[in-house]
Amino acid sequence: MVNRLVAAIILVPVAIVLIALAVSNRTPASFTVDPFNPGNPALTMELPLFVWLFAALALGMIIGSAATWLKQGRYRRAARDNRRKAETLHKEVKAKQNTVALPAPGN
Repeated sequence: MVNRLVAAIILVPVAIVLIALAVSNRTPASFTVDPFNPGNPALTMELPLFVWLFAALALGMIIGSAATWLKQGRYRRAARDNRRKAETLHKEVKAKQNTVALPAPGN
């Protein structure tokens, strides 16, 4: 319940700002890949500015997520190794419990 409330408190203002940004930046902006000939129509795209802003935001999120995932690889590997060790030890304990002879009752 608290998570939904916090999400609503954060996401509603962010959505309002993004909508205002999209509405106010509807004029076309050019993006060219060729810095020496910016008028080359084959290497130039013209889209509204908010599309370029959202694309840059999405690209940044993807690059940041990938960097974080790669940085945390050693921790995931350690967790996998520890899980395997725990499973092996658990199997060994079960096997020893099954092979241990219990004394007969009344002895």
